[in-house]
Amino acid sequence: MNVQPLRHEIVSPDVCTHLTGHDHVSSLAAALADVSRQVDLIDRWGRHVADVLAGPGRGRLLAAGNGGSAAQAQHLTAELVGRYRAERPPYSAICLTAETSSITSIANDYPPEELFARQVEAHGRPGDVLVLLSTSGRSPNIVAAAERGRAAGLTVLAMTGPAPNPLAAAADEALCIDSPWTATVQECHLVGLHLICAAFDTAVLERLDDAAPNTTAVQARPSLGAGVGA
Repeated sequence: MNVQPLRHEIVSPDVCTHLTGHDHVSSLAAALADVSRQVDLIDRWGRHVADVLAGPGRGRLLAAGNGGSAAQAQHLTAELVGRYRAERPPYSAICLTAETSSITSIANDYPPEELFARQVEAHGRPGDVLVLLSTSGRSPNIVAAAERGRAAGLTVLAMTGPAPNPLAAAADEALCIDSPWTATVQECHLVGLHLICAAFDTAVLERLDDAAPNTTAVQARPSLGAGVGA
């Protein structure tokens, strides 16, 4: 089987409207190298989410995005309410794109920028976590949600495309993917979400281990002179 080597040049959207398969993989490989330089940031996010959701206050995570980012926001909350890898208790996480009655009523009665911001104001409490995804970092309803979340005392974590952008500026911290291609940014966001879940599981399991009673049996010392086989 003849395996083609990876191409390293990244095709710009300004000169090409279609990615070939090799172009797509090259773009993703370059962007993942950028993600790898931010793993410590993502790991810290996962541990912070564990502190909030599994801590004494039993806080909540809210998540939102548009289009494909909406699906990824729902992916994140499903991993927290269900599980990622390890068996563990469920934790409170709400995807703001999934509640159709709220979305349609807000869209019908309020300006478009209120779509997620109003839900953040309703469900968020000081100390909760708000995760927002936007490949451009410029979606007005996502930026408005970040601003509303910060005003309400939530920790706002953003995943965006190239910086600088309004969402990254409005958030407490941002994972910015330096790629001009929307699909590549979305794929890296999914990796980032899985890394958050992995760090979350690790931190939660450490908490559960620390809280579990010590059930290790105390072995009796052998009596003097009682050797093996005695």
